[in-house]
Amino acid sequence: MARIVMKFGGTSVADLDRIRNVAERVRRQVASGDQVAVVVSAMAGATNQLVGWCQALSPLHDAREYDAVVATGEQVTTGLLAIALQALGIEARSWAGWQIPLLTDDSHGAARIQSIDASGLIARMERGQVAVVAGFQGLAPDNRIATLGRGGSDTSAVALAAAVAADRCDIYTDVDGVYTTDPRIVPRARRLDRIAYEEMLELASVGAKVLQARSVELAMKERVRVQVLSSFADDGQTNRGTLLVDEDEIVEKEIVTGIAYSRDEAKVTLRHVPDRPGVATSVFGPLSQARVNVDMIVQNVSAEGATDMTFTIGRADLPRVIDCLERERANIGFATLLTDSDVAKISVVGVGMRSHAGIANTMFRTLAERAINIQVISTSEIKVSVLIAEDYTELAVRALHTAYGLDA
Repeated sequence: MARIVMKFGGTSVADLDRIRNVAERVRRQVASGDQVAVVVSAMAGATNQLVGWCQALSPLHDAREYDAVVATGEQVTTGLLAIALQALGIEARSWAGWQIPLLTDDSHGAARIQSIDASGLIARMERGQVAVVAGFQGLAPDNRIATLGRGGSDTSAVALAAAVAADRCDIYTDVDGVYTTDPRIVPRARRLDRIAYEEMLELASVGAKVLQARSVELAMKERVRVQVLSSFADDGQTNRGTLLVDEDEIVEKEIVTGIAYSRDEAKVTLRHVPDRPGVATSVFGPLSQARVNVDMIVQNVSAEGATDMTFTIGRADLPRVIDCLERERANIGFATLLTDSDVAKISVVGVGMRSHAGIANTMFRTLAERAINIQVISTSEIKVSVLIAEDYTELAVRALHTAYGLDA
Protein backbone atom coordinates (compact mmCIF):
# COMPACT_ATOMS: atom_id res chain seq x y z
CA MET A 1 0.00 0.00 0.00
CA ALA A 2 1.27 3.45 -0.93
CA ARG A 3 0.22 6.98 -0.10
CA ILE A 4 -0.34 8.94 -3.32
CA VAL A 5 -1.20 12.58 -4.02
CA MET A 6 -2.91 13.03 -7.39
CA LYS A 7 -3.17 16.52 -8.89
CA PHE A 8 -5.46 17.43 -11.79
CA GLY A 9 -5.17 20.69 -13.72
CA GLY A 10 -7.90 22.83 -15.22
CA THR A 11 -8.17 21.00 -18.54
CA SER A 12 -8.52 17.69 -16.67
CA VAL A 13 -11.61 18.98 -14.83
CA ALA A 14 -12.94 21.29 -17.56
CA ASP A 15 -16.49 19.90 -17.54
CA LEU A 16 -18.63 17.28 -15.81
CA ASP A 17 -17.58 14.47 -18.16
CA ARG A 18 -13.92 15.14 -17.43
CA ILE A 19 -14.63 15.31 -13.70
CA ARG A 20 -16.26 11.89 -14.00
CA ASN A 21 -13.14 10.68 -15.84
CA VAL A 22 -10.96 11.97 -13.00
CA ALA A 23 -13.21 10.29 -10.43
CA GLU A 24 -12.85 6.96 -12.25
CA ARG A 25 -9.06 7.35 -12.33
CA VAL A 26 -9.05 8.07 -8.59
CA ARG A 27 -11.34 5.07 -8.00
CA ARG A 28 -8.83 2.77 -9.73
CA GLN A 29 -6.02 4.16 -7.56
CA VAL A 30 -8.06 3.51 -4.42
CA ALA A 31 -8.99 0.02 -5.64
CA SER A 32 -5.28 -0.82 -5.84
CA GLY A 33 -5.13 -0.38 -2.06
CA ASP A 34 -3.50 3.06 -1.90
CA GLN A 35 -4.33 5.95 0.41
CA VAL A 36 -5.19 8.88 -1.84
CA ALA A 37 -5.40 12.66 -1.62
CA VAL A 38 -6.44 14.65 -4.69
CA VAL A 39 -5.54 18.28 -5.41
CA VAL A 40 -7.56 20.07 -8.10
CA SER A 41 -7.39 23.31 -10.03
CA ALA A 42 -10.38 25.36 -11.12
CA MET A 43 -12.22 24.24 -14.23
CA ALA A 44 -10.48 25.45 -17.41
CA GLY A 45 -11.21 29.13 -18.02
CA ALA A 46 -12.82 29.71 -14.63
CA THR A 47 -9.87 31.52 -13.04
CA ASN A 48 -9.37 33.74 -16.10
CA GLN A 49 -13.01 34.77 -15.91
CA LEU A 50 -12.77 35.55 -12.19
CA VAL A 51 -9.56 37.54 -12.67
CA GLY A 52 -11.17 39.42 -15.57
CA TRP A 53 -14.12 40.42 -13.41
CA CYS A 54 -11.78 41.82 -10.73
CA GLN A 55 -9.77 43.81 -13.28
CA ALA A 56 -12.90 45.11 -15.01
CA LEU A 57 -14.18 46.56 -11.74
CA SER A 58 -10.83 48.04 -10.70
CA PRO A 59 -7.36 47.55 -12.27
CA LEU A 60 -5.83 48.43 -8.87
CA HIS A 61 -8.11 46.17 -6.84
CA ASP A 62 -7.57 45.11 -3.21
CA ALA A 63 -5.45 41.95 -3.36
CA ARG A 64 -7.30 40.44 -0.39
CA GLU A 65 -10.67 40.75 -2.13
CA TYR A 66 -9.08 39.46 -5.36
CA ASP A 67 -8.06 36.31 -3.47
CA ALA A 68 -11.55 35.92 -2.02
CA VAL A 69 -12.93 35.92 -5.58
CA VAL A 70 -10.43 33.81 -7.51
CA ALA A 71 -10.15 31.10 -4.83
CA THR A 72 -13.76 30.13 -5.47
CA GLY A 73 -12.87 28.33 -8.71
CA GLU A 74 -11.02 25.53 -6.92
CA GLN A 75 -13.71 25.26 -4.25
CA VAL A 76 -16.32 24.51 -6.91
CA THR A 77 -14.15 21.77 -8.40
CA THR A 78 -13.44 20.08 -5.07
CA GLY A 79 -17.13 19.82 -4.25
CA LEU A 80 -18.01 18.48 -7.69
CA LEU A 81 -15.25 15.85 -7.63
CA ALA A 82 -16.21 14.73 -4.12
CA ILE A 83 -19.80 14.28 -5.34
CA ALA A 84 -18.59 12.32 -8.38
CA LEU A 85 -16.48 10.04 -6.17
CA GLN A 86 -19.36 9.44 -3.77
CA ALA A 87 -21.52 8.49 -6.77
CA LEU A 88 -18.95 5.73 -7.49
CA GLY A 89 -19.21 4.44 -3.92
CA ILE A 90 -15.94 6.07 -2.76
CA GLU A 91 -15.97 7.85 0.60
CA ALA A 92 -14.66 11.37 -0.14
CA ARG A 93 -14.61 14.79 1.46
CA SER A 94 -13.68 18.18 0.01
CA TRP A 95 -11.20 20.44 1.81
CA ALA A 96 -10.59 24.15 1.29
CA GLY A 97 -7.07 25.36 2.02
CA TRP A 98 -8.09 27.00 5.29
CA GLN A 99 -9.71 23.77 6.54
CA ILE A 100 -6.50 21.70 6.52
CA PRO A 101 -5.08 24.29 7.41
CA LEU A 102 -2.46 25.30 4.86
CA LEU A 103 -0.91 28.50 6.22
CA THR A 104 0.74 31.14 4.02
CA ASP A 105 2.47 34.49 4.39
CA ASP A 106 0.58 37.76 3.81
CA SER A 107 1.52 38.25 0.13
CA HIS A 108 -2.02 38.12 -1.21
CA GLY A 109 -2.14 37.06 -4.85
CA ALA A 110 1.32 35.50 -4.69
CA ALA A 111 1.49 33.95 -1.22
CA ARG A 112 4.12 31.44 -0.14
CA ILE A 113 3.33 28.40 1.97
CA GLN A 114 4.56 28.60 5.57
CA SER A 115 3.25 25.35 7.07
CA ILE A 116 0.70 22.58 6.69
CA ASP A 117 -0.92 20.72 9.58
CA ALA A 118 -1.83 17.49 7.77
CA SER A 119 -2.68 15.43 10.86
CA GLY A 120 -6.44 15.58 10.28
CA LEU A 121 -6.00 14.80 6.61
CA ILE A 122 -3.78 11.80 7.33
CA ALA A 123 -6.26 10.43 9.88
CA ARG A 124 -9.05 10.56 7.30
CA MET A 125 -6.84 8.95 4.62
CA GLU A 126 -5.86 6.11 6.96
CA ARG A 127 -9.59 5.39 7.43
CA GLY A 128 -9.94 5.01 3.67
CA GLN A 129 -11.42 8.41 2.90
CA VAL A 130 -10.24 10.28 -0.21
CA ALA A 131 -9.31 13.89 0.55
CA VAL A 132 -10.19 16.26 -2.30
CA VAL A 133 -8.20 19.44 -1.67
CA ALA A 134 -8.53 22.84 -3.30
CA GLY A 135 -5.20 23.82 -4.82
CA PHE A 136 -3.85 27.35 -5.22
CA GLN A 137 -5.04 28.59 -1.82
CA GLY A 138 -4.31 28.80 1.88
CA LEU A 139 -4.91 30.91 4.97
CA ALA A 140 -2.94 34.14 5.51
CA PRO A 141 -1.97 35.61 8.93
CA ASP A 142 -4.85 38.09 8.63
CA ASN A 143 -7.22 35.09 8.74
CA ARG A 144 -8.23 35.63 5.12
CA ILE A 145 -7.91 33.36 2.09
CA ALA A 146 -4.63 33.83 0.21
CA THR A 147 -3.82 32.49 -3.24
CA LEU A 148 -0.41 31.22 -4.36
CA GLY A 149 -0.23 32.82 -7.81
CA ARG A 150 -1.07 31.35 -11.20
CA GLY A 151 -0.12 27.69 -11.43
CA GLY A 152 -0.15 27.47 -7.63
CA SER A 153 -2.09 24.20 -7.58
CA ASP A 154 1.12 22.36 -8.56
CA THR A 155 2.82 23.88 -5.53
CA SER A 156 -0.14 22.95 -3.32
CA ALA A 157 0.09 19.33 -4.48
CA VAL A 158 3.82 18.98 -3.88
CA ALA A 159 3.59 20.71 -0.49
CA LEU A 160 0.73 18.40 0.51
CA ALA A 161 2.70 15.35 -0.67
CA ALA A 162 5.59 16.41 1.55
CA ALA A 163 3.28 17.09 4.51
CA VAL A 164 1.58 13.67 4.35
CA ALA A 165 4.86 11.86 3.55
CA ALA A 166 3.46 10.61 0.24
CA ASP A 167 5.34 7.99 -1.75
CA ARG A 168 4.70 9.94 -4.94
CA CYS A 169 2.97 13.03 -6.30
CA ASP A 170 1.31 12.42 -9.68
CA ILE A 171 0.63 15.58 -11.67
CA TYR A 172 -2.04 14.92 -14.32
CA THR A 173 -2.27 17.42 -17.15
CA ASP A 174 -3.11 17.62 -20.85
CA VAL A 175 0.31 16.37 -21.97
CA ASP A 176 1.82 12.93 -21.43
CA GLY A 177 5.08 14.09 -19.88
CA VAL A 178 7.98 16.51 -20.25
CA TYR A 179 9.29 16.94 -23.79
CA THR A 180 12.61 18.19 -25.15
CA THR A 181 10.64 21.24 -26.32
CA ASP A 182 7.10 22.25 -27.19
CA PRO A 183 5.86 19.55 -29.63
CA ARG A 184 3.43 22.06 -31.13
CA ILE A 185 6.45 23.92 -32.51
CA VAL A 186 8.76 20.94 -33.07
CA PRO A 187 6.81 17.78 -34.01
CA ARG A 188 10.02 15.76 -33.58
CA ALA A 189 10.33 16.68 -29.91
CA ARG A 190 10.84 13.64 -27.65
CA ARG A 191 9.18 12.74 -24.37
CA LEU A 192 11.67 12.25 -21.55
CA ASP A 193 11.27 9.20 -19.29
CA ARG A 194 13.22 10.95 -16.52
CA ILE A 195 14.48 14.43 -15.88
CA ALA A 196 16.63 15.80 -13.05
CA TYR A 197 15.02 18.20 -10.58
CA GLU A 198 17.60 20.87 -11.49
CA GLU A 199 16.82 20.60 -15.19
CA MET A 200 13.07 20.74 -14.66
CA LEU A 201 13.46 23.75 -12.36
CA GLU A 202 15.45 25.62 -15.00
CA LEU A 203 13.00 24.68 -17.76
CA ALA A 204 10.01 25.72 -15.66
CA SER A 205 11.62 29.02 -14.70
CA VAL A 206 12.36 29.99 -18.31
CA GLY A 207 9.02 29.23 -19.88
CA ALA A 208 8.18 25.50 -19.94
CA LYS A 209 4.50 25.33 -18.95
CA VAL A 210 4.32 21.71 -17.75
CA LEU A 211 5.04 22.47 -14.08
CA GLN A 212 5.18 25.64 -12.03
CA ALA A 213 8.76 26.53 -11.05
CA ARG A 214 7.92 26.87 -7.35
CA SER A 215 6.47 23.35 -7.29
CA VAL A 216 9.68 21.91 -8.74
CA GLU A 217 11.81 23.88 -6.29
CA LEU A 218 9.75 22.52 -3.40
CA ALA A 219 9.90 18.96 -4.76
CA MET A 220 13.69 19.18 -5.00
CA LYS A 221 13.99 20.60 -1.48
CA GLU A 222 11.64 18.06 0.12
CA ARG A 223 12.74 15.11 -2.10
CA VAL A 224 9.20 14.50 -3.32
CA ARG A 225 9.06 12.10 -6.27
CA VAL A 226 6.93 13.81 -8.90
CA GLN A 227 5.51 12.14 -11.99
CA VAL A 228 3.92 14.07 -14.88
CA LEU A 229 1.13 12.10 -16.58
CA SER A 230 -1.72 12.64 -19.03
CA SER A 231 -5.32 12.77 -17.83
CA PHE A 232 -6.47 11.57 -21.21
CA ALA A 233 -4.28 8.49 -21.75
CA ASP A 234 -4.96 4.98 -20.50
CA ASP A 235 -2.99 3.75 -17.50
CA GLY A 236 -0.03 1.46 -18.15
CA GLN A 237 2.49 1.60 -21.00
CA THR A 238 0.51 4.26 -22.87
CA ASN A 239 0.74 6.65 -19.91
CA ARG A 240 4.27 6.29 -18.61
CA GLY A 241 4.83 10.04 -18.27
CA THR A 242 8.01 11.66 -16.97
CA LEU A 243 9.50 11.14 -13.51
CA LEU A 244 11.45 13.88 -11.71
CA VAL A 245 14.50 12.37 -10.00
CA ASP A 246 17.87 13.21 -8.50
CA GLU A 247 20.60 13.80 -11.04
CA ASP A 248 22.55 10.71 -9.95
CA GLU A 249 19.57 8.50 -10.95
CA ILE A 250 20.09 9.45 -14.60
CA VAL A 251 22.82 7.21 -16.00
CA GLU A 252 23.23 8.69 -19.48
CA LYS A 253 23.15 12.48 -19.11
CA GLU A 254 22.36 14.47 -22.24
CA ILE A 255 24.49 17.55 -22.86
CA VAL A 256 21.28 19.50 -23.53
CA THR A 257 18.01 18.10 -22.19
CA GLY A 258 15.56 20.63 -23.55
CA ILE A 259 14.81 23.95 -25.23
CA ALA A 260 12.36 26.32 -23.54
CA TYR A 261 10.90 29.62 -24.62
CA SER A 262 8.83 32.40 -23.09
CA ARG A 263 6.85 35.05 -24.93
CA ASP A 264 5.70 36.62 -21.65
CA GLU A 265 8.74 38.91 -21.49
CA ALA A 266 9.35 42.65 -21.66
CA LYS A 267 12.65 44.52 -21.91
CA VAL A 268 13.28 47.74 -20.00
CA THR A 269 16.25 50.06 -20.70
CA LEU A 270 17.30 53.04 -18.62
CA ARG A 271 19.49 55.37 -20.67
CA HIS A 272 22.22 57.58 -19.24
CA VAL A 273 22.11 56.35 -15.63
CA PRO A 274 24.74 57.92 -13.33
CA ASP A 275 27.55 55.39 -12.88
CA ARG A 276 27.94 55.57 -9.12
CA PRO A 277 27.86 53.14 -6.19
CA GLY A 278 24.31 52.27 -5.16
CA VAL A 279 22.62 53.07 -8.46
CA ALA A 280 21.57 49.43 -8.94
CA THR A 281 19.91 49.47 -5.54
CA SER A 282 18.04 52.66 -6.43
CA VAL A 283 16.65 50.86 -9.50
CA PHE A 284 15.94 47.36 -8.25
CA GLY A 285 15.09 48.17 -4.62
CA PRO A 286 11.75 49.83 -5.46
CA LEU A 287 10.97 47.07 -7.95
CA SER A 288 11.57 44.46 -5.25
CA GLN A 289 9.24 46.31 -2.87
CA ALA A 290 6.63 46.32 -5.65
CA ARG A 291 7.10 42.50 -5.86
CA VAL A 292 8.38 42.64 -9.44
CA ASN A 293 10.60 39.73 -10.46
CA VAL A 294 13.58 40.91 -12.53
CA ASP A 295 15.34 38.35 -14.70
CA MET A 296 18.16 39.15 -17.16
CA ILE A 297 20.28 42.23 -16.33
CA VAL A 298 22.92 43.94 -18.47
CA GLN A 299 24.86 47.12 -17.66
CA ASN A 300 26.94 48.81 -20.33
CA VAL A 301 30.49 50.08 -19.88
CA SER A 302 30.58 53.52 -18.28
CA ALA A 303 31.15 56.50 -20.58
CA GLU A 304 31.53 60.04 -19.24
CA GLY A 305 30.27 58.96 -15.84
CA ALA A 306 27.04 57.39 -17.12
CA THR A 307 25.86 53.98 -18.24
CA ASP A 308 22.83 52.25 -19.74
CA MET A 309 21.04 49.52 -17.80
CA THR A 310 18.80 46.87 -19.42
CA PHE A 311 16.75 44.18 -17.70
CA THR A 312 13.79 41.92 -18.40
CA ILE A 313 10.55 41.42 -16.48
CA GLY A 314 7.27 39.60 -16.97
CA ARG A 315 5.20 41.36 -19.62
CA ALA A 316 2.23 41.67 -17.27
CA ASP A 317 4.38 43.70 -14.85
CA LEU A 318 5.35 46.33 -17.43
CA PRO A 319 2.75 49.01 -16.50
CA ARG A 320 3.62 48.65 -12.83
CA VAL A 321 7.37 48.86 -13.58
CA ILE A 322 6.97 52.01 -15.69
CA ASP A 323 4.94 53.66 -12.95
CA CYS A 324 7.46 52.62 -10.28
CA LEU A 325 10.52 53.84 -12.20
CA GLU A 326 8.93 57.16 -13.20
CA ARG A 327 8.17 57.85 -9.55
CA GLU A 328 11.82 57.10 -8.72
CA ARG A 329 13.27 59.07 -11.67
CA ALA A 330 14.72 61.85 -9.53
CA ASN A 331 16.35 59.39 -7.13
CA ILE A 332 17.78 57.18 -9.89
CA GLY A 333 18.73 59.99 -12.25
CA PHE A 334 18.16 58.28 -15.60
CA ALA A 335 17.55 60.37 -18.74
CA THR A 336 15.26 58.08 -20.76
CA LEU A 337 13.09 55.04 -20.10
CA LEU A 338 12.67 52.67 -23.07
CA THR A 339 10.51 49.53 -23.17
CA ASP A 340 10.00 46.67 -25.63
CA SER A 341 7.36 43.98 -25.14
CA ASP A 342 7.91 42.33 -28.55
CA VAL A 343 10.67 40.04 -27.26
CA ALA A 344 11.04 36.37 -26.34
CA LYS A 345 13.47 34.45 -24.15
CA ILE A 346 14.98 31.25 -25.54
CA SER A 347 16.87 28.89 -23.22
CA VAL A 348 18.86 25.68 -23.57
CA VAL A 349 19.07 23.52 -20.43
CA GLY A 350 21.01 20.42 -19.46
CA VAL A 351 23.07 19.07 -16.56
CA GLY A 352 25.60 17.85 -19.14
CA MET A 353 26.69 21.46 -19.65
CA ARG A 354 28.76 21.19 -16.50
CA SER A 355 31.25 18.88 -18.22
CA HIS A 356 31.07 20.01 -21.85
CA ALA A 357 32.48 23.16 -23.46
CA GLY A 358 31.07 25.01 -26.46
CA ILE A 359 27.36 24.80 -25.57
CA ALA A 360 26.84 28.58 -25.65
CA ASN A 361 28.87 28.92 -28.85
CA THR A 362 26.62 26.39 -30.61
CA MET A 363 23.62 28.46 -29.60
CA PHE A 364 25.13 31.75 -30.77
CA ARG A 365 26.34 30.28 -34.07
CA THR A 366 22.99 28.62 -34.81
CA LEU A 367 21.08 31.86 -34.25
CA ALA A 368 23.59 33.88 -36.26
CA GLU A 369 23.25 31.51 -39.23
CA ARG A 370 19.54 32.36 -39.28
CA ALA A 371 20.14 36.11 -38.91
CA ILE A 372 18.57 36.19 -35.45
CA ASN A 373 20.00 39.03 -33.36
CA ILE A 374 20.73 38.42 -29.67
CA GLN A 375 19.73 41.34 -27.45
CA VAL A 376 20.60 40.03 -23.96
CA ILE A 377 22.47 36.95 -22.69
CA SER A 378 22.14 35.22 -19.32
CA THR A 379 23.79 32.01 -18.09
CA SER A 380 23.82 29.62 -15.16
CA GLU A 381 25.68 26.38 -14.52
CA ILE A 382 23.20 24.33 -16.57
CA LYS A 383 21.42 26.98 -18.67
CA VAL A 384 22.06 29.56 -21.39
CA SER A 385 19.29 32.07 -22.16
CA VAL A 386 19.08 34.76 -24.82
CA LEU A 387 16.55 37.50 -25.56
CA ILE A 388 15.50 37.87 -29.20
CA ALA A 389 12.73 39.53 -31.21
CA GLU A 390 9.46 37.65 -30.63
CA ASP A 391 8.88 37.13 -34.38
CA TYR A 392 11.82 34.69 -34.47
CA THR A 393 10.69 32.50 -31.56
CA GLU A 394 9.59 29.41 -33.48
CA LEU A 395 12.49 29.56 -35.94
CA ALA A 396 14.98 29.77 -33.06
CA VAL A 397 13.41 26.87 -31.14
CA ARG A 398 13.35 24.58 -34.18
CA ALA A 399 16.92 25.45 -35.20
CA LEU A 400 18.34 24.92 -31.71
CA HIS A 401 16.45 21.66 -31.21
CA THR A 402 18.13 20.31 -34.34
CA ALA A 403 21.53 21.83 -33.58
CA TYR A 404 21.74 20.02 -30.23
CA GLY A 405 20.67 16.67 -31.69
CA LEU A 406 17.33 16.53 -29.88
CA ASP A 407 15.13 15.68 -32.88
CA ALA A 408 13.46 12.27 -32.63
